[in-house]
Amino acid sequence: MASYHGNLLYYFLCLLFFVCVSNGQSSFKPKGIILPVIKDSSTLQYVTQINQRTPFVPVKLSIHLGGQTLWVDCEQGYVSSTYRSAICGSPECKIAKPNICENCTDNPPRPGCNLNACFNTPENPFINTLYSGGEIAVDALSIQSTDGVNPGPVLKVPNFIFTCVPSFLAEGLASGVKGTAGLGRNDIALPSQLARVFGFPRKFAICLSSSTSSRGVVILGDGPYIMMPNIDISKNLIYTPLLINKVGTGYVPYLNEPSSEYFIGVKAINISGKAVPINKKLLAIDKNGFGGTKISTGKPYTVMQTSIYNAVSKAFAEALANVPKVPPVAPFGTCYSSKRIGSTVVGPAVPSIDLILQTQRVLWRIFGANSMVQVNKDVICLGIVDGGASPMTSIVIGGHQIEDNLLQFDIPNSRLGFSSSLLFSQTTCANFNFTSRA
Repeated sequence: MASYHGNLLYYFLCLLFFVCVSNGQSSFKPKGIILPVIKDSSTLQYVTQINQRTPFVPVKLSIHLGGQTLWVDCEQGYVSSTYRSAICGSPECKIAKPNICENCTDNPPRPGCNLNACFNTPENPFINTLYSGGEIAVDALSIQSTDGVNPGPVLKVPNFIFTCVPSFLAEGLASGVKGTAGLGRNDIALPSQLARVFGFPRKFAICLSSSTSSRGVVILGDGPYIMMPNIDISKNLIYTPLLINKVGTGYVPYLNEPSSEYFIGVKAINISGKAVPINKKLLAIDKNGFGGTKISTGKPYTVMQTSIYNAVSKAFAEALANVPKVPPVAPFGTCYSSKRIGSTVVGPAVPSIDLILQTQRVLWRIFGANSMVQVNKDVICLGIVDGGASPMTSIVIGGHQIEDNLLQFDIPNSRLGFSSSLLFSQTTCANFNFTSRA
């Protein structure tokens, strides 16, 4: 009887969302989905690849951690027999919560331009640009499953909801990349949509490789998160609340809805155990959505409001006073001779930077591998950038600072689990097993 009711619920969801699993094994239920991620050496974007359309076409996408949707350039060569525009009032349109419904009158209709279609506002965080005319659509998607340890069967989602955009929005993306894969907390971003399709928890983990030649991974679904040689990262995560910014951030603050991005409650910053004197008001999110700390793959390095940046840079230099500075190399302001800095198992031998979270005992410690950037063979710099006097978000933790750290985003429970540097465990984010049974 329980099996009957489970199947009934499954088919009800299929009818409601027009998304059913098809892989030749209708009873197969994956524990999670994996997306391999490679760091682009030119743009420093984190790039994955999916198969989309009918027949399937490989599509490269840049990871947008707080992104609201998976969007794709439909203007250049989008051909698919299963593409379907989301009609106003349809289940897909209601899930996507569109900005507007309208008619696009090109004759004949084409992907991105149809009658009675609903539209949302996708953004490209790499060029600080948004587009209010993104057509919400559905098409086939093919993705790799996992049990947390090994790769599993490739699965097909016949009607995955995404956003179809013109080519100009793809400017600034890495070479060959046609869109972004949004991992934000809203309903049509990948974590929520795939959880709804496959029935696994609305959680995901991101583990980015620091190498441009080795793959990191996004795991959609729950743990365990096993890295070779058989190290279960999920057993040693530290947890802190994810905060909801009630005002839209990124480049869509006017949509009158909460931000889809991921904020954490940094209370203070310590360097080598000593508190950095900063304006604590900047660490809180005010009623207009300004302030606070978010995690973003839209920035390659951590960006700080000017007064915080100046205080952190000064405290770091004082803690490393035995090593003379060298002229800065843009975009960084605090740089040293590589020859004067030693090495450790967790990177360059420099002072640790602690982000103090809900209490002094809960902290995210940033070691040299994540705090320092080798800009050339002779110079190494503190990988933090001045974000100006009045940014919307006071601290944006960028890609470099989360490489070789595993971060688990638990959306229903608004909780972040983080590992700190995996180098301590003698593994890296490149050590997920993509190829064979362990």
